[in-house]
Amino acid sequence: MDLLAHLEAFVATVDETSFSRAADRLGIAQPLLSRRIKTLEAHFGGLLFDRSRRQVATTELGMLLLPYAQDVLDRTQRLEQVARSTRRTQARAVGVPAHRAPAALARIIRAGADRGFTLAVRELPPRERAARLADGSLAYALLRVPPEHAAHRVPLGLAGAPPLGAERPAHAVGRGRPVHLEDLRPRRHAVTRERTDPLPILTLTEDEVPDAWDRLVRAAARSGLPERLVRPAGPAATALAETLAGRATLLCDEPFARRHGADWAPLADTSLHRGYDVRGTPRQRGGSVPEWLAAVLAAAAGAGTAVRAAGRPEAADAPARLAARG
Repeated sequence: MDLLAHLEAFVATVDETSFSRAADRLGIAQPLLSRRIKTLEAHFGGLLFDRSRRQVATTELGMLLLPYAQDVLDRTQRLEQVARSTRRTQARAVGVPAHRAPAALARIIRAGADRGFTLAVRELPPRERAARLADGSLAYALLRVPPEHAAHRVPLGLAGAPPLGAERPAHAVGRGRPVHLEDLRPRRHAVTRERTDPLPILTLTEDEVPDAWDRLVRAAARSGLPERLVRPAGPAATALAETLAGRATLLCDEPFARRHGADWAPLADTSLHRGYDVRGTPRQRGGSVPEWLAAVLAAAAGAGTAVRAAGRPEAADAPARLAARG
């Protein structure tokens, strides 16, 4: 027996002094309400209502049990309110890529607060985000996926040292034309015939997932670049120092380059760009993600919304570039 449902039927009938009005109040059919009352009477071993009169009257047993039934229902209601309040105020961990701008992370926290949720943002490498989402220690996360299958895409490019002695206003970053990897091949000087090797291309942890790394290495090989040219950057601060000193180029997104005063130009090969899906742990309503949260997480990563048109991944480039520029 669902005791709470049966007590609700009992209290509603006392209040309304009518089986039909009580059923309407609870949104159930009158025969169902009557069965609940009879089941409750059998459970307590006595009649709760006198049905011999035109108007339903509560028996002495019913009047004796009424305050206890009301107390049970009141406590149940308070219990549910406390549970709802706890669910809404409990911090939900959200996994995002590392090296995000503080303002972007603040927008995630504010968006949650505006909707009554406390979000705890965690900057993590891609593999750790996937692992923590799987074990439930993250409620939601941005996961790396191939860009052609992604809901959100981030244009990647090469960051380099700005010209010596030149001012580096933020708006000047990203003006470079798209970079084709074959244009980076070693060259020989027309006069001295000395070979000029290109600068190393350093990659951040965010782009060292197997699929993305394999694509980059294969693309570099097809373009005739030396195998040693592409290598992991290690700590981001060290990679930035090497890049700003003019000793390397850094594979990164435009907002990252802009924040650190580096010149930046997008890669022409869009298959080398970052792809993301926003996913939730199965504990969060089967893994579903609120639309507002998916949008704010994607924006924090510098992503636009991709068009999942077969054979046309380039359709997402324009909105993705705009989103990356903020």
